[in-house]
Amino acid sequence: MKIRNAKVYTAGHRFETADLYINDGRIVSDLGQEDKNVFDAKGLLAIPGLVDTHIHGAAGVDFSVADVSEIEKVARYEAEHGVTVIFPTTLTMTEDRLQRAMEQFRKYLDGDHEGVASVEGLHMEGPFFSKLHAGSQDISAMCAPDHGLFKKLQETSGGMIKRLSLAPELEGAMEFISAVHRDVRISIGHTDADYITANEAFVNGATGVTHLFNAMRGLHHRAPGPIAAAVECNAEAELIADGVHVHPAMVRLAFSLFPDDKIILISDSIMGTGLPDGFCSLAGRDIYMDGPLAVLADDRQTIAGSITNLFDCMKRAVTEMGIPLEKAVKAASENPARSMGIEADYGSLTPGHYADILLVDRRLELKYVFKRGKLLKTIPTEI
Repeated sequence: MKIRNAKVYTAGHRFETADLYINDGRIVSDLGQEDKNVFDAKGLLAIPGLVDTHIHGAAGVDFSVADVSEIEKVARYEAEHGVTVIFPTTLTMTEDRLQRAMEQFRKYLDGDHEGVASVEGLHMEGPFFSKLHAGSQDISAMCAPDHGLFKKLQETSGGMIKRLSLAPELEGAMEFISAVHRDVRISIGHTDADYITANEAFVNGATGVTHLFNAMRGLHHRAPGPIAAAVECNAEAELIADGVHVHPAMVRLAFSLFPDDKIILISDSIMGTGLPDGFCSLAGRDIYMDGPLAVLADDRQTIAGSITNLFDCMKRAVTEMGIPLEKAVKAASENPARSMGIEADYGSLTPGHYADILLVDRRLELKYVFKRGKLLKTIPTEI
């Protein structure tokens, strides 16, 4: 196939009119033969399929308690909404519940799944967190970093836990980070760590910050906290641009504080994403949803994840928060792909990468989704 006449997001992070050639599910430099299937994308922008490294669920499914068929339901919803790679994310739960979740993910990964978002690994968010910054996480299941527990869960998952979020101030955390950081990417979050402790965590092998600004100490001129440490240590920063978790001014500040290859847009979405207002659940806890806001039903001052998918977060960052489109696209595709070590296959429209391609109009309305060269979604285009 050839997609012609699109404004293509290039390796130089700008849009240029170009043709995209697809063969055997990947982008190639030229088909080397007469084009048998031509798709005219005149008036549309072509960007890479998005990569969500922090997603708890969507479409009525909670990954923490999902079975194999439900995992595929989320993967299908995400692909149809422009997110072509996901890293399902578990919450703080007891060991038996975490083991069950890992078993279901492994069963899912052992199967074949067409036309859905690729699952390239898992993100384990908790249970090694501070009770002082629990957010909507289950305080009763929180514990100090436990190498034995992590090893068992990793074995159950088939080695697919690729990111682990923890609080570095907990007892044994630095030793844990030093021991496992070569096998799993460590991100600090749900933490009361001060500047010195966070800095030590990065020195010991942590590489990122989980949902920047949320569930951690804030920036203060006499107590800079983990955010300043992350900037100085050149760490990666997850950022939720749903319009609820972080004020637009702070989103802009994050993009100015961190190099544009270190910002990773995430959804942090829960099962209520894609559902109407009302009630849903999060690892067994009741959640109330109103517009873009999701809160604990019994504590409506506590935000309980996001109900906005990553494509809409990226779009909102551009249209409502003043982030340049080129930077927002990079933060939702190339940066997370590189962070998770899958940049050879995803996050770019250059030859060799999978043909995960989104075609959007000038208003950033999603019009077409190609997953490995196959058209998944068609919407009448209005130029």
